[in-house]
Amino acid sequence: MPLFATTYRYAADSTAARDTHRPAHRDYLGELTERGELALSGPFVGGEDGALLVFETATEADTVALTDADPFVIEGLVAEITVREWQTVSGRLSQYV
Repeated sequence: MPLFATTYRYAADSTAARDTHRPAHRDYLGELTERGELALSGPFVGGEDGALLVFETATEADTVALTDADPFVIEGLVAEITVREWQTVSGRLSQYV
């Protein structure tokens, strides 16, 4: 199944709201992980606030639908989302996909 590298750029001044909605966001990501649709995710460290999520779905549209249902997105805490199909070629984790 294809992988989709997805980035979130968080909305300005959304830190407090993200703290409030983080439990629901993480519960949702946990559900996606259990269903096999989320391979990994986590925030970027330093620089502009954002995150990388790698989805394993059949189509880009499926990935977009999953991000649209994320509590962070529903609450307007994500200013920009990019989704690109990603092909792993080498590296320690490539053996798992």
